Amino acid sequence: MKITSSEFVISNTDYKLCPAPDKPEYAFIGRSNVGKSSLINMLTDKNKLAKTSGKPGKTQLINHFLINKSWFLVDLPGYGWAQVSKEMKQKWDVMTKNYLGQRENLYNVFVLIDSRIPPQKIDIEFLNWLGEFQIPFSIIFTKADKPNNSKIQANIATFKNELKKYWEEIPPTFVTSSANKIGQKEILEYIGQINESV
Repeated sequence: MKITSSEFVISNTDYKLCPAPDKPEYAFIGRSNVGKSSLINMLTDKNKLAKTSGKPGKTQLINHFLINKSWFLVDLPGYGWAQVSKEMKQKWDVMTKNYLGQRENLYNVFVLIDSRIPPQKIDIEFLNWLGEFQIPFSIIFTKADKPNNSKIQANIATFKNELKKYWEEIPPTFVTSSANKIGQKEILEYIGQINESV
């Protein structure tokens, strides 16, 4: 699949105010500063579709982008550390989990994991939460600018082994680099396959 059009539609704090649930949606989420906005811009070939920042916590709302006039890419606030108050983090958490648990046209959640660091407890806990509520998800390992680097390969293998402690089968995984456009084709083909099946 090739993206020929992408446009920002609306931002919300409540899933009930999101666009009519008449198109497939694919949500992107990860720890703060995992490279989510850069990945979204890479996938859509638009440098400024999603706002990037060196400061964690830039995304604070449920952001809908209409892709090819036929499906929505949804940019969600990151979880984990961000330079905001505890109360604000709790609001983001409730807002995000309400969306993930209640949005009827959500076909897949792409959970972003930093390939450069060892497995983080907060990532494993979030994936297990998705599994507990039977929310379909895939894993995107980000920042793999040198995917054959032994440290990156070791971190990815360790993460998968950690997941196997809780999961009989590992969900689909993708290795990406926003700088080098690694993984763009594979992720878009995966979304295209799901769209064709619904």
